[in-house]
Amino acid sequence: MALITYLTRIQFDFGALKLLDAELQLLGMRRPLVVTDKGVIAAGLWDKVKANLPGNMPLTIYDGTPENPTEPAMREALALYKAQGCDGIIAIGGGSPMDLAKAVGLMATHPGDALQPYAMVEGGMAKITSKVAPIVAIPTTSGTGSEVSRGGVIIMDSGRKLAIGSPHLIPRLALVDPELTLGLPPHLTAGTGMDAIAHCMETFMAPSVNPPAEAIALDGLDKAWRHLERAVRDGSDREARWNMAMAAMEGAMCFQKGLGAVHALSHPAGGLKGYRLHHGTLNAVFMPAVVRFNAPAVGDKIARMARVMGLPESAASGDGLAEAIAAMNARIGIPPGLKAMGVPESVFAAIADGALGDHCHLTTPRQPTRAEYLGLIEASYGA
Repeated sequence: MALITYLTRIQFDFGALKLLDAELQLLGMRRPLVVTDKGVIAAGLWDKVKANLPGNMPLTIYDGTPENPTEPAMREALALYKAQGCDGIIAIGGGSPMDLAKAVGLMATHPGDALQPYAMVEGGMAKITSKVAPIVAIPTTSGTGSEVSRGGVIIMDSGRKLAIGSPHLIPRLALVDPELTLGLPPHLTAGTGMDAIAHCMETFMAPSVNPPAEAIALDGLDKAWRHLERAVRDGSDREARWNMAMAAMEGAMCFQKGLGAVHALSHPAGGLKGYRLHHGTLNAVFMPAVVRFNAPAVGDKIARMARVMGLPESAASGDGLAEAIAAMNARIGIPPGLKAMGVPESVFAAIADGALGDHCHLTTPRQPTRAEYLGLIEASYGA
């Protein structure tokens, strides 16, 4: 039996931001909490969004979203939401503000004062109802696709980086305007772009039955692989930015099928205390080793991905595809390994243990043991 469900209302294209006021009226949202981060404010992106809102609309802004959103940040934003009598959330930024907005929307309408009971690995999906506060998601990067996804990843008070997930957490509106990504710096373009590629590749390799998701994954992979270098090289390339925004959205539209060991590793690595490790960059670094590991378990899927990516016949194997990904990483400025990202060998065991407990471990086509996870981490360490 295959459960196949799609998804939410999406306004997509250059100029989509102009539709914001009308879309808020359709939702009946009159007192939004704006969840964003200081980088979005400093880049002037919030000013562009605000210019498309009614001048008399009461606005409450939370701009303290960390690079990896946390339960304490959720509580700070939630306090503002309640104190100001907000009736919905506008999330502006990359995956972090959008994930934090989902946590706030959940806890504003559900019992308890802790988020961890709602985590997927705690059986939390069944506890999340349609009462979640309405969310409008406006991405300013092209990577996570959180604007259309049913999940968010939060560092809990316990220190674990866990996912909350439910169809009720999907934003009511995804307003995707590639114009907002034109000023994204090359290193963030690269890291977020490889996140989109990881979503498409891991979804396609996941063993569950969902042919529509696999078709979307291949289309997103095609767009991202062919346009990412262009977007990194020239951030004002409108065609490249449009395709990367679409690829990121497609990656999240399809990853309900399941992700895999790349994300099982990057989630605990991104949650390490004392480090600031970008999620998409971690995905890029882990991907070559995981592709090699998965190859014996995915049939012809390696060759099919290689064809979609326009790679030569020699890349239609686990080693060949892994080498192509590593070469792409090098061309767009991704660090050559965990060592270059400042990750010490002393944390390998913690990452491996976290990967075994991550929800993405359950949907990888070939489930690594703890020793095999340690091997994947070592293979991703670099010289």
